[in-house]
Amino acid sequence: MAARYVHVDVFARGSLSGNGLVVVLDGEGWSVETMQRVTQEMRQFESIFLSSVSGRGAVARVFTVEEELDFAGHPVLGAAAVLHRELDPQAPTREWLLELPVGPIKVRTEMRAPAVLAEMDQGLPRFGERLAAVQGAGVLEALGLNGTDLDARLPLQVVSTGLAYLMVPVAGPALARAAIRGHDFEARLAALGAKFVLVIDASAAEIRTWDNFGRVEDVATGSAAGPAVAYLARHLHVATPLKLAQGRFAGRPSELVVRIDERGHVHVSGEVWPVARGSFEFTRSST
Repeated sequence: MAARYVHVDVFARGSLSGNGLVVVLDGEGWSVETMQRVTQEMRQFESIFLSSVSGRGAVARVFTVEEELDFAGHPVLGAAAVLHRELDPQAPTREWLLELPVGPIKVRTEMRAPAVLAEMDQGLPRFGERLAAVQGAGVLEALGLNGTDLDARLPLQVVSTGLAYLMVPVAGPALARAAIRGHDFEARLAALGAKFVLVIDASAAEIRTWDNFGRVEDVATGSAAGPAVAYLARHLHVATPLKLAQGRFAGRPSELVVRIDERGHVHVSGEVWPVARGSFEFTRSST
């Protein structure tokens, strides 16, 4: 199976920082099982597999080590940056269209050799109903938090620009204490209409999120950054662009920039830095 891959760091300040990503460039005809197993083999938080690659963009599928996602932020930005470097490195700027299960995502890239700045248009945010603390008590308990840890200025609320996140606004030392406990966290979130949780300290503009088993903390989450800033803009009227910090507690400090345009569309950007490249040598029979 001759397929090239590129390893990059997204939302990074340089190589070996930010959120690692494997971009597979020749994913034509790969089975779901193969993509899942390759993601597990590469041991990044997510991998993205491209097919029908052209000068316009590509069809893309995103996998975590546990499942396929309809959408994810840092893989989309990383994939567009790789396309720019591989297909048109002399162009100062480019625009790309990545076709994901959630729909087409537009990405603008700017060459900043050796890095590429990438910005995606996540469209209009979707807001769920405000939730009382008692409604989110099960999620708070699983995070090791309670109502006194919440930022009184902000509600519990599900917000999405492709993936539904439950916003849990906290104050003071609660951000550092938060951690997922137990084995039914995903079910608790689903009961509230959310796929993942985002713990957010609005005063520090810092966020945290994990896989739903609490095994891995994400270091830079593009699919969460957009909803987070849309949420802060709605309730606290924060100005954009706004820089969000993430990854400090996982030892990989990252920076995500989010702006909201005049149409209300959410744009998430970050630098993408090269790390490595290679090709897969396994055969289909081994999968």
